[in-house]
Amino acid sequence: MSRTFLISAAVAAVLAFAAAPTMANDVFINQAGWGNAAGGAQIGAGNTIGVHQDGIWNQAVGHQNGNGNVGAIGQQGFNNYGETNQLGDNNAAGVGQFGSNHTAILTQDGNGNVAAGVQVGNNCAANVAQSGSGNVAAFVQACP
Repeated sequence: MSRTFLISAAVAAVLAFAAAPTMANDVFINQAGWGNAAGGAQIGAGNTIGVHQDGIWNQAVGHQNGNGNVGAIGQQGFNNYGETNQLGDNNAAGVGQFGSNHTAILTQDGNGNVAAGVQVGNNCAANVAQSGSGNVAAFVQACP
């Protein structure tokens, strides 16, 4: 798990610092397996959504309304759901899920917030909400 987590963290870091034209938004989706789904919406400039899913029936959703936001979702396993919602500027949110039947929803309403996560095992649930500016939240769960 630690190797996979490090790779996911490296991918998220690359997405955060990827060079792009000033007014561009980017979406990167990589899926392997069967029945995976990814979607979302971007309003603003300089936003990036990155999704990597490996498994079966995983779902990822990213919404960004603002400028300079980064959302990353990495999932490996079966029937996981990850969602990032960002309203404001220069927010960063990331979800990494390994196992089955996890749900993680990260919501940011403000500027310069950071939310992270990792879930391992089965049936973990996380709901992180940040409002205001300059908040930092992290979570790690190991569920049976």
